[in-house]
Amino acid sequence: MATLKLTKNQLKEETTRLSRLQKYLPTLQLKKAMLQSEVEKAREEYVHYERAFQGAEDKLARERSRLHEPLGISQDAIEIVEEVKERAENIAGVEIHELEDVLFAPLSYSLYTTPPWIERWIEQVRGVTRLRIEVDLARKKIDALQREWREVSIRVNLFEKVMIPRTQQNIRKIKVFLGDLELASVARAKVAKKKLLEAEAT
Repeated sequence: MATLKLTKNQLKEETTRLSRLQKYLPTLQLKKAMLQSEVEKAREEYVHYERAFQGAEDKLARERSRLHEPLGISQDAIEIVEEVKERAENIAGVEIHELEDVLFAPLSYSLYTTPPWIERWIEQVRGVTRLRIEVDLARKKIDALQREWREVSIRVNLFEKVMIPRTQQNIRKIKVFLGDLELASVARAKVAKKKLLEAEAT
């Protein structure tokens, strides 16, 4: 750390620095509050998708256990995802991704060798896959927002507990030093004047 110069120029620099810090701190505090709110919303969203996913998966498992005829199509083939389309959004300065669409690999099957409810089954299976992707994106959203919240919190603490108090302390030190110099200068001037008057009197 550079040695503090006890000069008027340094006092001006420190005062300007303090002004900038105090002006920027409320912006950081606001961003921290916004991020905290967004983290809470993202957690609620995650819980919503996680519950929906678990419910849909459990329902699918129950129905699968009751199947007595072959599907006539591979279960794995139904779940093959060709593309996950996402849209980027900016939340409190953080880029997050929301699900836009899930494109599944096209299926080819015979209407004669598959049960009549196969299309509903495919829709259910793919619905579970889509919810799984929503859960994953919701988790990533929480992580991204929490990461940014932690970084902003560190900066807020740095401003509040280190940078602003240190700058205020520097200003006090310089003012005390300059005040002492001024007093010493006045005292020297008085002594010099007194000697001058004494010399004139003799």
